Amino acid sequence: MENLSEKIKLWFKKDLPIFRYLTGKDVKTFPPSLFEQVNVYKGETVCVEGKICDYVALILSGKIEIKKDTDFAGKQVVIGILSEGSVVGEMWLLEDHPGPVTAVAVEDSILLMMSRQNFNTLIENDPVMGVKLLKGVLLSTSIRLRKAYDRMAAIF
Repeated sequence: MENLSEKIKLWFKKDLPIFRYLTGKDVKTFPPSLFEQVNVYKGETVCVEGKICDYVALILSGKIEIKKDTDFAGKQVVIGILSEGSVVGEMWLLEDHPGPVTAVAVEDSILLMMSRQNFNTLIENDPVMGVKLLKGVLLSTSIRLRKAYDRMAAIF
């Protein structure tokens, strides 16, 4: 089985928004120790609304459901279901505030996680690469937001 470093390099080669701004040189020099592979099983909660989470995760496989509490006690609305190649937790990476949503695995999933501390280490040690990764996170979020606007417009 390939090690995490090799898995990360394979994911860099895919056409994913999060890695779009990284060059071949960046891929070769990116420190894989900044990432952690995490297995999340169906039904397992990745983060709970109102709790502080301090990471961003790339979904390598599986699906993660994003839910938001409603004004009705115990009721949540599904905001979306994210799958392979999607980024989850970008808000948690940048803000030291409780998360605005709950993320739950709807099937066994593998996540590639980077903590806020590791992201800050990347920015301190290699600001150019850190900005490229941040631009990729922002692009991924922007694409998801644009799709959400289109879905909302289709309802009305």
